[in-house]
Amino acid sequence: MHRVGNIVLRVTRCAPPVALGLATLGLAACGGSGGTAPTTLPSAPPPTSGAIVNATPQIAFSPAALSVTQGGTVTFAFGAVGHNVYFDNDPAGAPQNIPGVNQNTNVDRVFGTAGVYTFTCHIHPEMHGTITVVAPDTA
Repeated sequence: MHRVGNIVLRVTRCAPPVALGLATLGLAACGGSGGTAPTTLPSAPPPTSGAIVNATPQIAFSPAALSVTQGGTVTFAFGAVGHNVYFDNDPAGAPQNIPGVNQNTNVDRVFGTAGVYTFTCHIHPEMHGTITVVAPDTA
């Protein structure tokens, strides 16, 4: 510690103020605890027996990811902008697609088989989401 003090003292006696600021900054940057900050990952919400996915005018599904228990119902809520829903990864047990241009209506789909279902809007391909269906004994 005494040595760092001498360096700062020497810099203050013979260096212009800009050099002093840079020297002090450099010394401050070297003095860390050496440890890493603890990180806390947000946990996913627990699966529910039902959920609503909004197909928004901002060309997004909200929420884009959710979990439901096996046998749960997801309501796809369509507003003023037309959308559709296709389960493109077509896993066994996927519910029926919601084709067409759907506006100002709600459509329910029951998820009877555990698995991960990805879906997109074929009208707006940048719209996509994921539904994870969890068996009741693992929820």
